[in-house]
Amino acid sequence: MLWLALALGLLGLLLLWLARRRQAAAGLPPGRVIYLDTDHLHRTKQALYDPATDLTGRPDYLVRQRGALIPVEVKSGRAPPRPHPSHVLQLAAYCLLVEAVYGRRPTHGVLKYADRAFAIDYDRALEAEVRRLIAEMHAAEGQAQDRSHDSPARCRACGFRHLCDQRLA
Repeated sequence: MLWLALALGLLGLLLLWLARRRQAAAGLPPGRVIYLDTDHLHRTKQALYDPATDLTGRPDYLVRQRGALIPVEVKSGRAPPRPHPSHVLQLAAYCLLVEAVYGRRPTHGVLKYADRAFAIDYDRALEAEVRRLIAEMHAAEGQAQDRSHDSPARCRACGFRHLCDQRLA
């Protein structure tokens, strides 16, 4: 009987080691994944919502690490030399949502590209920038906006394509 308990204990340790290795290979920080929006079979149903900013969003992962909550956004492409500003602001919005929903301010978030991950500090300056952008977006609601690109693929994927008088062929 002792050998069975020992074998089960070793199997448990092996499975734990494999799970941690897989999490690290995925670019996630160490900790427990408590929120998941990348797996359609296990997708978290509830989006995060902040009534103060009227902001809703779903980070790809939310990892609990020594009491802190770390949002992780996964991008499918290769990493640029520095994260794109729009990706940083998206991650900052998730940090803002985490604080609003869970009452815990993240110290940082993670942008995970196909070949590299960046830890992005969520400081007061970044928070102020994302809040300014949210306010600007709310102020622009209902106003006609000019197209900001020359990419037919982006136009085809746009949710406002049917309303746009500047769409590309």
